[in-house]
Amino acid sequence: MENPHSILKKVFGYDSFRPGQEEIVSRLLAGQDVLAVMPTGAGKSICYQVPALLLPGITIVVSPLVSLMKDQVGALVQAGVAAAFLNNSLTDNQKALMLHRAREGWYKIIYVAPERLEMPGFQRFAQERQISMVTVDEAHCISQWGQDFRPSYLRIKAFVDSLPARS
Repeated sequence: MENPHSILKKVFGYDSFRPGQEEIVSRLLAGQDVLAVMPTGAGKSICYQVPALLLPGITIVVSPLVSLMKDQVGALVQAGVAAAFLNNSLTDNQKALMLHRAREGWYKIIYVAPERLEMPGFQRFAQERQISMVTVDEAHCISQWGQDFRPSYLRIKAFVDSLPARS
């Protein structure tokens, strides 16, 4: 049976978690909401990627940067993880294909910009599919006082609250 340590080793190639990671993973798998603030390079992504692969539905990762989405998805796909991003770097046809595949259950992890959560088509998708976790990467963008703040971050809670069930 898969567990956090087997996923960590098999998918990511690590023998053990870094300090703090295992507690975060355990809490997420227990269904708890978690706020984890870690410095650059501390392995924040592992903290949501490992549970995403163990939970039954899709994990939505809210990320502000197209380049970060592409890098994360590229690394995940190379590791054999079914991941995708949905952002404005895609053509309309590519967006439609990605959402079609997502509806068919192709992906475990989907990266989106915060504004995507407000789009009716994406909201319909989220109502139709089991969303196990919504996570925010690059938390410095959440601060209303930061230069990178986008008002859509204020509406993430409403999106999560609108989901049919939290698994």
